[in-house]
Amino acid sequence: MQSPFQATKIAEDVYWVGAIDWSGRDFHGYHTPRGSTYNAYLIIDEKITLIDTVKAPFRDELMQRIRSVIDPEKIDYIISNHSEMDHTGCLGDVIEITKPQKVFASANGKRALLAHFHFPDGQISVVKDGESISLGKMSLNFIETKLVHWPDSMFSFLPERNVLFSQDGFGMHMATSKLFVDELDPSVVDSEQAKYYANILMPFGAQIKKALDRVTQLKSPVKIIASDHGAVWRKESDIKRIIGKYQDWNNRKTIDKAVIVYDTMWESTDKMARAISDGLISGGMRVELMRLRRSHRSDVVTELLDAKVVIAGSPTLNNNIFPTLSDILCYMKGLRPNHLKGAAFGSYGWSGQATKQIQEALSAMQIEIIAEPMRIIYVPDRKALLECRTFGESIAQKLVTAD
Repeated sequence: MQSPFQATKIAEDVYWVGAIDWSGRDFHGYHTPRGSTYNAYLIIDEKITLIDTVKAPFRDELMQRIRSVIDPEKIDYIISNHSEMDHTGCLGDVIEITKPQKVFASANGKRALLAHFHFPDGQISVVKDGESISLGKMSLNFIETKLVHWPDSMFSFLPERNVLFSQDGFGMHMATSKLFVDELDPSVVDSEQAKYYANILMPFGAQIKKALDRVTQLKSPVKIIASDHGAVWRKESDIKRIIGKYQDWNNRKTIDKAVIVYDTMWESTDKMARAISDGLISGGMRVELMRLRRSHRSDVVTELLDAKVVIAGSPTLNNNIFPTLSDILCYMKGLRPNHLKGAAFGSYGWSGQATKQIQEALSAMQIEIIAEPMRIIYVPDRKALLECRTFGESIAQKLVTAD
């Protein structure tokens, strides 16, 4: 059928019918400079099945892509793998248009969808972990993946085509005209994957391990991973690579790397940060120096993914941490990067509470404090900057020699 937006075939009888968000730059506090996609998939069988929908403003794009393959009113089943609104925002409209025989979700998914959309109780059918439904010649098997990354989350596996519909698992925020990972720059893919894992999935290590175990133990091998964001994985080497990366991230595999995250009022804390950085480098560490009014919180967290230590610096403002430091510490607390060690530093005028508050915030995240705070009154002179350099060297000495 003629349509301005066309579906893309990803496997025999399976089509991508999602939407591309070229201009999206924020995902609940996560900076998405490359935009995103909201992926949905159509399976053509005796029971025509739609896997997920899209964010509400992109409903028409979804429907036109479906229409390029079939009349949307022929859809029999809708699967909701994840109830977050970027995947269900137009679900009510799609149900009204297609009038499917059934809408399937996990038990938690049903509760979330009823709370979101106030559907009649009988509108959503619950599928359990390990349950299968027949589509005719093919079937869908359901794998409950609670807290990857919402309580309702589940994967759907199409064994006859070896396609895993993985909702937010293995996704990335990236708008692209190329649908498949192997068509993209590998360095960009790796960067966006790390950023996605760090900002979305980092807190859920135990649940991710279970999901990875379930995926690798499937009777039929996964040959395509079709997530709800970003590009589709279809090459065996790419699938092995991303599963390996998830295992490394989940196991907190680190390198000799320090992230210095800080802000400054009159450049004194900046001077300290640079001297500390030089000491770390001389001690054999890779350093990422991230001034917060120029570095986004989501980029900071991405750098923490494989770092050994976070060194946080702030001037004291009105007896408190500088606002940008409060922001990143709050954001980190929610993501729980508990593999890290930490330290604090900062310049101050007449009170100097900020470094103590930073240390307390890091300790509350179960981050091991490995050095007493480095504090300098007002503007650091040459002697003070040498002390900052020594501070960095001593931290490097503790970490580079450690396994």
